[in-house]
Amino acid sequence: MSTAFSSADILLPKDIDYEKWAVIACDQFTAEPEYWAETERITEGAVSALDLILPEVYLGSPDADERIEKIHRNMFAYLDMNVFEEYKDALIYVERTQTDGVIRAGLVGAIDLEQYDYRKGSTSQVRATEATVVERIPPRIKVREKAPIELPHIMILIDDVQKKIIEPLAGKKDSFKKLYGFDLMQGGGHIDGWLVDRETMYDVFDGLDALADKKAFNERYGLDGEEPLVYAMGDGNHSLATAKEFYERLKAKDPYVKLGGCPARYALAEIVNLHSPALEFEAIHRIITGIDEQRLIADMVSALALTEGRTEGAQCFTLVNGDVKTDYTIGAPSSKLTVGSVQNFLDKWCAENGGAIDYIHGMDVVTRLAAESGAVGIILPDMGKEELFPTVIADGALPRKTFSMGHARDKRYYIEARKITR
Repeated sequence: MSTAFSSADILLPKDIDYEKWAVIACDQFTAEPEYWAETERITEGAVSALDLILPEVYLGSPDADERIEKIHRNMFAYLDMNVFEEYKDALIYVERTQTDGVIRAGLVGAIDLEQYDYRKGSTSQVRATEATVVERIPPRIKVREKAPIELPHIMILIDDVQKKIIEPLAGKKDSFKKLYGFDLMQGGGHIDGWLVDRETMYDVFDGLDALADKKAFNERYGLDGEEPLVYAMGDGNHSLATAKEFYERLKAKDPYVKLGGCPARYALAEIVNLHSPALEFEAIHRIITGIDEQRLIADMVSALALTEGRTEGAQCFTLVNGDVKTDYTIGAPSSKLTVGSVQNFLDKWCAENGGAIDYIHGMDVVTRLAAESGAVGIILPDMGKEELFPTVIADGALPRKTFSMGHARDKRYYIEARKITR
């Protein structure tokens, strides 16, 4: 088997209320602390994945280190309390009914970090689709370095246009063991999970091996001698980068870690077919706060040679200031993508003038936040999902926070876990 994706020893909680167990990915609702306050209210007194994660809304809080220590204590306590049942050498087939009613199918297993490189220009089987911000890794390592288990919100895409790998499992699921099925809290839709049988598991790996075949890969994309890109990051880019960095540190201390089947060599993740009808790429918008609004706008107009209105075929975006929305066309782009030109300007401007950039899912949230004093919102265009693999192959990772797969409430919830220490 040449694929970087494999089965894993997967932990699932037993005899608990799954609706209180599963909570949304930690990097969601970072500008809406009320969402996380409500999650705390819902899960109070229950066995919950909220006890085992650090929502990013709290990353900069004075008690962040205390929260991380508590996470580690909770993990050990849950293991001691036998909260989990372990499914050895397993794959879990999941069907997520999104908030729009469309089903997103996926497979939960393990990614081999030896076959992943998040650096731009990587030729590894598993690659980042957007620039990795290395400054975001250290606080995440604080969580992982003393943790006995991991919970994933990582979603990785495969380019299976013929739908031969994941989609056939829908017709077999009634013969699989049902592991869970429940509604997700705070309007997150519904999810069901089944344990994949051994014969079907081998069919899956055969299909993934075919995607990893170098000759077939080059023929598929009209290339010559390129190393196959089989797995492209969808969500959880920095979480997988954290797992990689932590594993590399372990290897540096002990070279036998790589050879000894160390659990930290792998990261739990869900793979999803890029061509799933449930996957729609949406732009991730920007909100800039703590700034002189008019100075930012004037400097942006000058630096990017902005003109009001939209020009067909050009890079365009909408700027929101107070209750005023203005469409702009970029006359002096610094990237092949609108988001790249905007982000390059914002990074440089905020470094010189101060201010904070937050990344927002949903135009309505941008509009609401941009109404505040000292805030400017930027609404960016969507990216076609069919552009993803060819663009990453040709140009490497895209600018950070280029796209999002669906609405915030449709993001992955923490359900499965896995031991990462011996």
